[in-house]
Amino acid sequence: MYPAELVAPMKADLTSLGFKELTGPQDVDAQFSHKEGTTLLVFNSVCGCAAGAARPAVKLALSNDKLPTNLVTVFAGVDKEAVAKAREYTMPYPPSSPSMALFKDGKLVHFIERHQIEGNSAQTIADHLKQVFNHYC
Repeated sequence: MYPAELVAPMKADLTSLGFKELTGPQDVDAQFSHKEGTTLLVFNSVCGCAAGAARPAVKLALSNDKLPTNLVTVFAGVDKEAVAKAREYTMPYPPSSPSMALFKDGKLVHFIERHQIEGNSAQTIADHLKQVFNHYC
């Protein structure tokens, strides 16, 4: 577990954009009990690829005309039970942080794993997210 003061600015990178933090398994289940619309779930983390690519990519992608109905996040290494519950919804993909999942009407329709984030620029990932948003949102 990481200290709260360490991860606070990393969480704020997303919550300041309107992401809702899911900090417990009950929050995750409550979020995904609503099947209507689209939901972007970001598995946040302290790693360099989260700071250098994943979070900046999400920020850039939110400039798109079409956006998910709901923006939610869990933080790996901090909210362990919430992350474990969220990963149940992203099966069959293996645990991966950072990562991003898009759900439409309760079904997982797109998943970006860590290996697709590592080594890519924030702009490349954002452009990909925008295409996904345009297709599903």
